[in-house]
Amino acid sequence: MGLAVYARAWRAGIVACGLAWFGPVDLRAETGEPSAPVEMIQRSAEPFGLVASALSSGGLHDKWIGVQRRLDDEMVQLALCEGDRDGCVSPAALKFLDIVDAARLREGRTRLGEINRAVNLAVRPMSDLAQHGQIDVWTPPLATLARGGGDCEDYAIAKFIALRRAGLASDDLRIVVLHDTIHGEDHAVVAARLEGRWLTLDNRRMAMVEDVDVRNFRPTFAISQHGVMRYANTPLLADASGSTLAAPLVLSSLAAPPTGHSNVPTE
Repeated sequence: MGLAVYARAWRAGIVACGLAWFGPVDLRAETGEPSAPVEMIQRSAEPFGLVASALSSGGLHDKWIGVQRRLDDEMVQLALCEGDRDGCVSPAALKFLDIVDAARLREGRTRLGEINRAVNLAVRPMSDLAQHGQIDVWTPPLATLARGGGDCEDYAIAKFIALRRAGLASDDLRIVVLHDTIHGEDHAVVAARLEGRWLTLDNRRMAMVEDVDVRNFRPTFAISQHGVMRYANTPLLADASGSTLAAPLVLSSLAAPPTGHSNVPTE
């Protein structure tokens, strides 16, 4: 399918990604490192300038561990295809390598924009239920490209890996989960740090937006090379009118239920 067809499908199908694995659960259900007292919290190097604490359990933690296991297999496939493209048996791997190669030819913000645009055009917006017959299926990049469809976290995972292979430092990349304070839905994007500023790469738009300019979304979790982190304090992000939105302490999260068992469906 040509890029023009993908572009039409992308424009026609862009919808908010309500992540089905979220449900109202108290934050204490997640196990994390103790957060700093409010008076000691300062602007951190994380996206949105928030302090983040590592999570050692919970639904989101378990889901990401599952993705990493599948990524290990895909990295082997990519290595084989990169070494012998003529003999590569995976069209998805070749497509992914082409996206990375095109990005490597560019620098700075243009490199980020190249990957954001290429992944947005290569994947059709599609819910997990429509594509897999179940909710909350996270897929690594080659599986997403092979199917040609995915929802917000599938786009984010593909961009996260593509940016890393294109040369961005792992410390400068995050997958960030945001809560839509207007529609009550959750959404996943990639945050990439460039020259000290965090830019968000979103499947719903081609333009990249700096974290300080994000409106009507509240960051809740971040995923990095070190694993899953929970934001320790809640920001007040201005809405379009410039007023602030106070967020409650109880989040819609991927937290494990009090029994310690994840309520997230497994693949």
